[in-house]
Amino acid sequence: MELFSNITVLSLEQATVLPYLTFRLAQDGMEVIRLEHPVYGDPNRMVGEDVLGEERMYSYYLCINAGKKAVTLDLASPQGQGLFRKMIKELDVDIFATNQLPKNYKKLGIDYETLKQLKPDIIWVGVTGFGPGINEAAYDPILQARSGLMELTGEPDGPPQVLGIPLPDMGCSEHTYGLIMKALYKRAVKGEGSCINVSMFESSVSWLTVPITLTATFGKKITRRGNTHEFFAPVSVFETKDGFLYLAVGNNKQWKAMVSQEIFSTLDRPEYEKNEGRIKDVTNLNKAIEEITRNYPTQELMELFKSIGVPVGEIKKISDVIKDPLVEPILLHTKDPKTGLEVTLAPPPHMTPYLESCKRELSFPPRFGEHNRLIFGEKLGYTEEQLKDLEEQKII
Repeated sequence: MELFSNITVLSLEQATVLPYLTFRLAQDGMEVIRLEHPVYGDPNRMVGEDVLGEERMYSYYLCINAGKKAVTLDLASPQGQGLFRKMIKELDVDIFATNQLPKNYKKLGIDYETLKQLKPDIIWVGVTGFGPGINEAAYDPILQARSGLMELTGEPDGPPQVLGIPLPDMGCSEHTYGLIMKALYKRAVKGEGSCINVSMFESSVSWLTVPITLTATFGKKITRRGNTHEFFAPVSVFETKDGFLYLAVGNNKQWKAMVSQEIFSTLDRPEYEKNEGRIKDVTNLNKAIEEITRNYPTQELMELFKSIGVPVGEIKKISDVIKDPLVEPILLHTKDPKTGLEVTLAPPPHMTPYLESCKRELSFPPRFGEHNRLIFGEKLGYTEEQLKDLEEQKII
């Protein structure tokens, strides 16, 4: 039996931050049940393209919801709350998670104190934009703006830009994942539950290790620098004859090895021997390097730099990353039993025993309310007549 196969996660989730977190937990083999409102559901179900020709199963939703089950429940109704409490107790829920606004916790009957009364050792997780005391809605770009991440992204003479991935969302998911693992250990050792509150804003700011120290302590102005590095040169993106590569000269020895090559010999100048001199004239230096690299194919330059021990990386398109020999063998997959559509998913940060046991194949992202009859009927004992009545009242 897998280590986490007996862990049940009930998640009142929508958008990205919590669905990505529970996607990670599903990769550990936990039973993840996503809970949605029976009318509105998760808005991300309707984002992207309608690849299946049906509502609430759009392409964006498919990316981070495989391996889960899905039920619908109106927690604003007394009947819905009663059914929810029954789920907590009779499904023996280990982890409850939500990214609702804090003001809705007690109103919906999902606050920690309420659930602790039902299951004393429950691990309760609340992910919010700015902490449990603030009811301000938070979207990833807003958090990127306020946390300073956008101020650090873009060209020096251009406007701030958003990151290529939603780091406030997914970074917070990873931080919360770690806290859940600590809570599971605490419960295993002490038999105690936990109340975990995570702020997406605090999570985002925590990535600013160097910028905050250099600004607060040494009065430095840390801002956008494009593709260059503040302390080392040449470190940047350079155009080649057929693409781009990223060159990272980290010390004077590497620089000497580079300019010892015939094609870069014109840059072997006294003022560039030390990193300080190269940083001082970095704009002109980078232009001079690119005038050379533009004349050579990417692979030829890659082989040259690797042969002399200078760190270099080809800037690949996502379609190329998928085919990378280090990536292709660890990609995840899922197949729709209804349409036969096979979906490729991003690999995990670490291959788990569960993923190895299922050969990296997860169950298809659940349709809206797909598992209502399994959870409410088979597991909680509601009859078909009762379920139909609940559906008519839009409780489920």
